[in-house]
Amino acid sequence: MPIHLHSVLLLLAAAVITVVACRSIKLPAMLGYLVVGMFMGPHALGLVASSENADHLAEFGVVFLMFTLGLEFNLARLVAMRRVVFGLGASQVAVTALLVCGVTLLAGAEWKTGLALGGALAMSSTAMVSRLLAERNEINAPHGQNAIGVLLFQDLAVVPQLIMIPALSRPGPEMLYALGLAVVKIGVVLFLLLYLGQKLMRPWFNMVARQHSSELFMINLLLITLGIAWLTDLAGLSLALGAFLAGMLIAETQYRYQVEDDIRPFRDLLLGFFFITVGMNLDFSTLLQRWWLVLGVMILMGPVKMLLISGLARLFGNTPGTSLRTGFALGQGGEFAFVLLAVAGTAGIVPPGLHQATIAGVVLSMLATPFVIRYSDKLVLRFASSEWNNMAANLHLIAVRSMQAQGHVVLCGFGRSGQSLGRFLAQEDIPFFALDLDPERVREAGAAGESVVYGDAAKREVLLAAGLMRARALIVTYADTHSALKILELVHQLKPELPVIVRTYDDSDIDKLKAAGAAEVVAEIMEGSLMLASHTLMLLGVPLNRVLKRIRSVREDRYQMFRGFFRSTSDDLENEGDRPAPRLHSVHLIAGAAAIGKAVGGLALDAMHIEVKSVRRTNMRPVEPEADFVLCEGDVMVLLGEPEGLAAAEVVLLKGA
Repeated sequence: MPIHLHSVLLLLAAAVITVVACRSIKLPAMLGYLVVGMFMGPHALGLVASSENADHLAEFGVVFLMFTLGLEFNLARLVAMRRVVFGLGASQVAVTALLVCGVTLLAGAEWKTGLALGGALAMSSTAMVSRLLAERNEINAPHGQNAIGVLLFQDLAVVPQLIMIPALSRPGPEMLYALGLAVVKIGVVLFLLLYLGQKLMRPWFNMVARQHSSELFMINLLLITLGIAWLTDLAGLSLALGAFLAGMLIAETQYRYQVEDDIRPFRDLLLGFFFITVGMNLDFSTLLQRWWLVLGVMILMGPVKMLLISGLARLFGNTPGTSLRTGFALGQGGEFAFVLLAVAGTAGIVPPGLHQATIAGVVLSMLATPFVIRYSDKLVLRFASSEWNNMAANLHLIAVRSMQAQGHVVLCGFGRSGQSLGRFLAQEDIPFFALDLDPERVREAGAAGESVVYGDAAKREVLLAAGLMRARALIVTYADTHSALKILELVHQLKPELPVIVRTYDDSDIDKLKAAGAAEVVAEIMEGSLMLASHTLMLLGVPLNRVLKRIRSVREDRYQMFRGFFRSTSDDLENEGDRPAPRLHSVHLIAGAAAIGKAVGGLALDAMHIEVKSVRRTNMRPVEPEADFVLCEGDVMVLLGEPEGLAAAEVVLLKGA
């Protein structure tokens, strides 16, 4: 039966509320969609009946998910991480799948069911794990590299499983024939698409891009993605495989990142429908009757999978602490588990009751993941006795290296900015001591004689070992507000008088960092604007001393001249954090505007956190108005503030309070 508008509206309203709640407590949006489906579906409140059309939309969500996976497929990256990807990653998928298959056989199920469940439960959540590790600055840590490598192999393993699972539903001889035919079809399709497609894709996209039409570019993108998916479906393979191949083809062109941005809204919306339909299929009565199955899946997805991955990581030469952290990071189900379970359920390989219990177990394991990773350090220290020795040895190394330093500068991060700053300090004979979380960079820089060690500057013990109490200053050289705030809090507790300089991306977090105790905040975009302005002024003949004076004035005012700028929908807003950045907005006081004849100070714009940057009047240069400046008809007011406040201020100026 077709899905009704009121059902769609109910789903969208519930999804918005639930996803906002999930984000506020740092949980992935997919869990919000699952919860919406669970409670609004036919097996719970019954507000939305199951819909065949909704299932079709969900299937397109999987198509776009596989497309983005193809975009991220990078052969060079796989080769660089081949030991982790094809060693630890392949071992994890194979051993986990075999273990689950063995348990399923012991429970009396068919081997086909065991293979399907094993493949699904071997998956972990790429989206969740990568985000949580990035938030903790652990992507470049040994366990972070292990986790990323294993996730890469898991993503690759999805493709053959999408082909294998439908073939398993056939009887014996037909199954072998179907698998053989599928392998032949894949070979033909791969040859045609990857050999001929690569020759056609780049010139085709060049031709479309030369038209300078964003609408045409989007239409072409949808044509390529859905067209190749349709061709593979026509060949008896899956839509998802075609989408994956389309992503791989486009990844070889220079339009990869543009395509990724353009496709994201479609992917996120349709994936939301997919997770909602997964939740809608959960039957609570069946789960209550089979609670022991749910518990069994949770045990397999939790302690057993974590211990299995930790053991494999240990076999591949990792320390006990790194091995345990890798296991904690990957011991949950993932988004592709739902995809594989949906395919297995449609093929009739997994019985409905077991299918329900498996989905519920995967959902619960994902809910627990943020908390497991958050407390992983404490868990590792509890279960790995050698970790105390490693931590003590690392702190001892840092303390020994920094022992001779007195009146030095502590550099948090030794990337490009940190190294450039270190060279300036060295030229002035100012000692510095750097901390960095990239072991390869630390090894190479240390071998070159640089004063840098491996350590997390956001930890109290590391800062003390780096000689914080003897330092003259501390510099956060990377643009990460969350980490910088943690460092500022520690410095405030240990040595509040120590000046701290923080690097940030733009002006959106300057006030927050200053309030947390930063002596100076250097914004990349603002400094770039200053350099551009200084070179332009000197090129136009403005005396050097006047240029330097203006630059110094802007810096002393903490970039007030550059705070906020006019924006359009084409601006990239993704790097601005969760809160909207302050922006400039012009309001023209037309005839009848409520603000005409009133003083700027009497408009109470401060209450809306709006600053009047300037007023432009006919035949008059723009001025920064005082509180008693009276506005006239035709004035153009330039306001600075966040979008919501700007909208309210415009209403006050034109229509009155």
